Amino acid sequence: MNAFWLFLVVLIPCLGGMITPLVRWKKRAYMMVYLESVVIFTSVLVWLLLFHRPGEAFTLVNFTGNLTIAFQLDGLGTIFAGLVSFLWPFATLYAFEYMTKEKHERTFFMFYTFTYGVTLGISLADNFLTMYCFYELLTLVTLPLVMHTLTREAILASRKYLYYSIGGAAFAFIGMIFLITYGETSEFILGGVLNAEKIGAGKNIFLLIYVLSFFGFGVKAAICPLNSWLPQAGVAPTPVTALLHAVAVVKSGAFAIIRLTFYCFGADFLRGTWAQSLLMAVVMFTIVYGCSMALRETHLKRRLAFSTISNLSYILFGVTIMTPLGLVGALSHMVFHAFMKICSFFCAGAVMHQTERHYIHQLDGFAKKMPKVFAAFTISSFALMGVPGLCGFISKWNLVSAAIESGSLISYLGIGTLLISALLTAMYMLGIVIRAYFPGADFDYSAIADVKDPNWMMLFPLLAFVIGIAGFGLFSAPVTELFTAVAQGAF
Repeated sequence: MNAFWLFLVVLIPCLGGMITPLVRWKKRAYMMVYLESVVIFTSVLVWLLLFHRPGEAFTLVNFTGNLTIAFQLDGLGTIFAGLVSFLWPFATLYAFEYMTKEKHERTFFMFYTFTYGVTLGISLADNFLTMYCFYELLTLVTLPLVMHTLTREAILASRKYLYYSIGGAAFAFIGMIFLITYGETSEFILGGVLNAEKIGAGKNIFLLIYVLSFFGFGVKAAICPLNSWLPQAGVAPTPVTALLHAVAVVKSGAFAIIRLTFYCFGADFLRGTWAQSLLMAVVMFTIVYGCSMALRETHLKRRLAFSTISNLSYILFGVTIMTPLGLVGALSHMVFHAFMKICSFFCAGAVMHQTERHYIHQLDGFAKKMPKVFAAFTISSFALMGVPGLCGFISKWNLVSAAIESGSLISYLGIGTLLISALLTAMYMLGIVIRAYFPGADFDYSAIADVKDPNWMMLFPLLAFVIGIAGFGLFSAPVTELFTAVAQGAF
């Protein structure tokens, strides 16, 4: 396919979203059909591009020299674009039912669909400047989604999200300037782009710049101590928080860190340095911190938010191993966690939509009244724990294998961290499941007589995610081979 289509798949959902509030829809159903059509059409184009990748980049704007806004589809971009384009149509379908009880629906779907295009822009970026511009635009288009309800809590949460994101962008900007100045090219190249002659004896300065940039992009990846915005953002409608916590925002942060590490500075330049040890230690602390906070939390969505903080650092742990097998582990968890976490968040959203109950102690006996929702939630919980046969086991296996292969002491400590996290994950996820299925012999089900499963628009996405969780767990070889080819530069 022509390289121009790379830009077109970014443009279509952006324009499609902008048109939404300008049209006076005679019926809500017309708007729903229009939006779902835009999203599905975009996803179909993306998948056509994945199977017929253009051999060259498409340059939209050439500012000067190597400063360009350009789009390219390499192996890493293929994985992220494929993930986003598969999940978004299901998320949009789910949002139609969820938003029936919310106000300002047209404005919501404008930004919701616009975010799809911006996220694709990040995945298809040919160089650091393009990725950075869309990364910043992602903050701007998701900010109205976080503050959608316009409650005091939503406004405070959106303000913190904005402050943290702008601060992180400033650190990432420093990295971009150094890479453009001291790199041989501004494009992404596996192995890094730094010019050894220009660096000279200043390696420690560049390691410091890498650390600052890592933390800059790490804001959206919710790394400690820059993660407090994420639980607060849970005040947004569930379709938003699911994308914030599972697909668009947090995965964009992890994706940018993978680009920074393997395609800009280069793993060979970073491996064995103080920067690697420092960041791996921070990542391991974040894993345990997120699990510990999730265990303490009683609010359903905030518990899942702290779980996200922990699981995002699983991805970053694979990155900081800085080997091809470590990248395979990181990519595995980036993809598989998206399915596990969007499934669990959508289950939580279904409970809140149907019952207006938000706290875990209010879920006693719900599994009998909402059997389909809690069946999906239970499967996603087992997957997050790493139960064999589900996708979470595969990604954790790949991460542990990479840590063992690296042979470093701190990587072995990382294996212990993953084991502790698995235990804590079992405790905070099964705590919800047990309450729902086993409320006690004297529990009065008449108190929840109004509770029932939602309609097909919420249940169908859950079914798709459950199939993905089990499918990747049972038939992981093809995707693992794809991740390995990407990590080795063969795809």
